[in-house]
Amino acid sequence: MAQAGGERRPEGAADDGYGGPSAGSYGGRPAPWDLEGEEAVRRTHTAFGAGRAAASGATAEPPTARIPAPVPAPGPAPAPATVPAPATGRTAGPEPAPPPVDEETVALRLPAAPAVDPAEPAAPAVDGGTPAAGGRAARRRAAQSGGRHGSSRHGGGRRARRTGGAAPPPDTAASPAAGGTGGAGPGPGSATTAPRSRLEARRLERARKDSPGIIASRFLGETFITLGVLMLLFVTYQLWWTNVLAGQQAGGTASNLQKQWDEGDEKVDKRDPGAFSPGEGFAIMYIPKLDVKVPIAEGIDKHKVLDRGLAGHYAEGKLKTAMPWDETGNFAVAGHRNTHGEPFRYINKLKPGDEIIVETRDTFYIYAMASILPQTPPSNISVIEPVPKQSGFTEPGRYVTLTTCTPEFTSTYRMIVWGKMVDERPRSEGKPDALVG
Repeated sequence: MAQAGGERRPEGAADDGYGGPSAGSYGGRPAPWDLEGEEAVRRTHTAFGAGRAAASGATAEPPTARIPAPVPAPGPAPAPATVPAPATGRTAGPEPAPPPVDEETVALRLPAAPAVDPAEPAAPAVDGGTPAAGGRAARRRAAQSGGRHGSSRHGGGRRARRTGGAAPPPDTAASPAAGGTGGAGPGPGSATTAPRSRLEARRLERARKDSPGIIASRFLGETFITLGVLMLLFVTYQLWWTNVLAGQQAGGTASNLQKQWDEGDEKVDKRDPGAFSPGEGFAIMYIPKLDVKVPIAEGIDKHKVLDRGLAGHYAEGKLKTAMPWDETGNFAVAGHRNTHGEPFRYINKLKPGDEIIVETRDTFYIYAMASILPQTPPSNISVIEPVPKQSGFTEPGRYVTLTTCTPEFTSTYRMIVWGKMVDERPRSEGKPDALVG
């Protein structure tokens, strides 16, 4: 006899092509080794019928042994054989269909994976490895064990035991030194993570605060910017706005003088210089070459006279000088070279013979430029004496002296220009030729 599938079969049994004997080897009946499946079906049917009989209170009779039907040749599957129900002493109804055969019971198989509850959290990994198996208690113990290991390496075990989870891996919590966010805010290519300890939180908080050096530099920067803006505004005021205001005031003074002269005001007819109060205008000076027209007021007060765009007559104390209508003497005036109308800014461009004209209520006094002193100390008052020194004049006469500051935009020195009267023309005869053209 040959061995097949662990069963013995008689020699000469036909092979069905699948390693087993074909049907009909025993006179049309299945071989003994083919009866195992039929026997399992018969036993299942017998147990099912006995259960129904026990439920109905009837005594189940032992099943009658039967010979299984012959197995047909390979082909379409035959209909399942009907097993008669055991005698129960009552009329049997329609037999229920047998349950399907569990084919998985006939061979070995791997155990099915346990069902996972979606509401239950997954078991934490132990030391970054495989998740712990078992129930919640086992997972809790694994998490606590992982927390203790993490505390020895990263200082995160205490927080892991409090939260029931393992401490975050060291590569997920970025630190400021490593260029990560460290809880200070999202950065490019990194996610915001919470600080892992109070010490790290305090360190991050200190990093967010500005250092004293940064605060000091920021304060100094803002101070310098403010000072720069203020200086720019001051320069604009000095170089532009003061000229605008002085031009308006000087123009108004000149118009008022000419109006008074035309109306015949008796006060301006007086020849005594004392008749004019400080700051009061009494004449108008013209410099045709420089296109200058500036009113002349009594005194050289900076705020009342010079800053208003007027030329001031030296008329007080040791600085008192003659008036244009005096028989002899030096008529000296001062004016700004820069800002506040700057009437004497370009007097350094005058050449000998250039005319300087002074208009009063009834007369035009015409002077010719004679000489210039480019620079002298402010204390040199000899330049305005009746016969001014360094002017080239050697005898008394009718002179005019212009004084201003030098160099430009400073008041360190004084520039002096002298002229000598060459003509005197009544206003009734009209303007001089230099003012007509």
